[in-house]
Parts: sequence; C-alpha cells; structure tokens
Amino acid sequence: MSSPKGLNEPSWYGVRCVFRHGDLEVYEERVTLWVARSLDEAIARGEAEAAEYCEGLDGVEYTGFAEAYAMYDSPEEGAEVFSLMRESRLPSDDYVRRFFATGDERIGAVGEERTR
Repeated sequence: MSSPKGLNEPSWYGVRCVFRHGDLEVYEERVTLWVARSLDEAIARGEAEAAEYCEGLDGVEYTGFAEAYAMYDSPEEGAEVFSLMRESRLPSDDYVRRFFATGDERIGAVGEERTR
C-alpha cells in the first residue's frame, strides 16, 4: 500500500504494537510514530522498535500484532496519530466497557496515583 501523499512520497504513520508483560499478566499497547513510504515500511520499522523495546525489559514479549495508520497531517498539537474503526451494534456504554474500560486497565484519574 502506498503513502497517503502519493507513491513513494514519505508520510507520517502511527504504528500500534501489542506486548505481553508475562510476570505481571499485563498487556500493553504502544503507538509509535514513523516517517515511511508505505504502511508495510512503517510496520517493519515499528516491529523492529518493538524488538528493541523487549530487549530492555525482562519478561516482556512482542505478541506479533501490529497495525498502522497513515496520517494525513504532520504531527503537531491536536494531530490524529492513530484511528481504528470497528463495527458494533452495542450501545455506547456497553461498547466502551467491552473494549476499553473493562475494569482491568492500569489507569488513574488526573492528579491521582495509579489505581491498579
């Protein structure tokens, strides 16, 4: 697949990779930014960085899952760096609970310590 700007013209891409922190039984999603000429090149660069990331951490493995998003703007304040669309008939509250706020996330509110 070519870049959003045209064939072989470099563009910005967001690449999401998923990792497993085995000892903690935690999964991590990371989005990294790359300038590349295609989605394939961006994913290859993201996966290479994923391998380096795992080397520096004990018990962390890259799951092999990566997906890329071709950005149509350069990164700056407010730029969209990643987007994923999923079809679902679930009502909004149920959708968010199923895919994003399951209760197992390691999150905290602004100004608070991490809750999990």
